Amino acid sequence: MSGLVRSAGLLPYRLRSRLEVLIAHPGGPFFAGRDKGAWSILKGLIEDDEDEQAAAAREFAEESGWEPLLDGWIPLGETRMKSRKVVVAWGIDQDFDLAEFNPGTFNLYGKDYPEIDEVRWTPADEARAKLNPALTVFVDRLEGHLDLN
Repeated sequence: MSGLVRSAGLLPYRLRSRLEVLIAHPGGPFFAGRDKGAWSILKGLIEDDEDEQAAAAREFAEESGWEPLLDGWIPLGETRMKSRKVVVAWGIDQDFDLAEFNPGTFNLYGKDYPEIDEVRWTPADEARAKLNPALTVFVDRLEGHLDLN
C-alpha cells in the first residue's frame, strides 16, 4: 500500500420507483448536529496487505451489523477526500432492513459512541445533498452504470 491513507466501502442500492442508495451518518461528537455534506458511505480503512474488496466487506459489516453479498459488486472507482484520504467503493444491489441496523462503536475520551448513528435509504438527489461532496461521484457513477441518467 502506498503512503496514502486508503479506505474501502460499499454503496448499497435498491431500485423501487426510482434509485435509492443507503447512506450513513457518522456517530460521535464531531458530527453531532451536522447534516448537509456530513453523511458518508459505509467504509473504513484498508489494513496493510488487505484486499480492497475484503476491506469493504469487513468494514461494512463492522459498521452496520449487516453481511453484504460477496458477488455482483459494481466497481465505482475511487475518489480523494479533502483530507487526502483515497476512498474506493463498489455498488451492491442489496436491500437492508433498517430495523436490523446494529452499528459498531468506538471510544473517545472514555466514552463509547456508535461508529454510525443513522442509516437511511435516500433517492440519488437527496444523497448528493447529504453526502460529503467528494463521495457524490459514487452516486453519479452508479447511475451511469445502471443507465438511469
